[in-house]
Amino acid sequence: MGTRTQRRRPELAAFLRSRRARVKPADVGMPPGLRRRTPGLRREEVAQLSGVGVTWYTWLEQGRPINASAQVLDAVARTLRLDPPEREHLYRLAEVPFDPDPQCVTRRIGPEVQGIIDALDPQPAVVYNARYDILATNAAYRALFAVPETLRMGVSNVLWMLFTVSEAACPVVHREQELPLMVATLRSAYGRHVGEPAWEEYIRALSAASPSFAQLWESGVVAPPGPRVKTFRHEAVGEMRMTSQSLSIDGMPECRIVVYTPEEEETRRKVAFLRETRERTPGWNAENPVP
Repeated sequence: MGTRTQRRRPELAAFLRSRRARVKPADVGMPPGLRRRTPGLRREEVAQLSGVGVTWYTWLEQGRPINASAQVLDAVARTLRLDPPEREHLYRLAEVPFDPDPQCVTRRIGPEVQGIIDALDPQPAVVYNARYDILATNAAYRALFAVPETLRMGVSNVLWMLFTVSEAACPVVHREQELPLMVATLRSAYGRHVGEPAWEEYIRALSAASPSFAQLWESGVVAPPGPRVKTFRHEAVGEMRMTSQSLSIDGMPECRIVVYTPEEEETRRKVAFLRETRERTPGWNAENPVP
């Protein structure tokens, strides 16, 4: 058993005990009974309600090195009335790949975060998750990346767009430098999601759609996210050099606001020109969900 597992097992044991103590027998339709020395459910009651053996659950709560399946953890989570963050925490401590509840998988961006990125205009800003899904954008971002070919794709994932759009339509100028870095950043995040069906299917599908992505993915290179200077092209103004900076979002783990700031005065003028053109264009749809 590795050092990380040795450290997680006591935390798992303490977490299960604290959650068990929180649940009253009446909460799960059981009589209160007599001679309860501690608040909450007994271990044998959790095991019974979860459909698992008493010995197995006792060992789990004692932090012993036993294996747990997702199905069993889900049953324990229901018995202990865990909310979604607690359920995810249980999976992480038990070192079982976590697959979010389909009913909770989509976290909508609230008006506060949308207001922040809207206020950054004319600087392009976007909200990504760790898989580069596009969760929210401001008008400047949509104007910069509103390439007709990407619009027809209808895919709200920046990696999917960059690896499957034609080179002529790609807004990133130095693809041979930027795309490997993005894939390495994706792989760094993937380490926290190995085995999760949504992530595995995403990697499989993108690898099938793009041999270039598949080759970079197989290289195994990892890199953390960080500020970078990138060059973009736009058919109306040509090339623009911009610095990308990531900002974390409280309450949304692994999601980040990415802001693109002009690197020099010429790019600043081009960004301003795009904004003026956008505002003068009749019928321009500021809510267009451009990838």
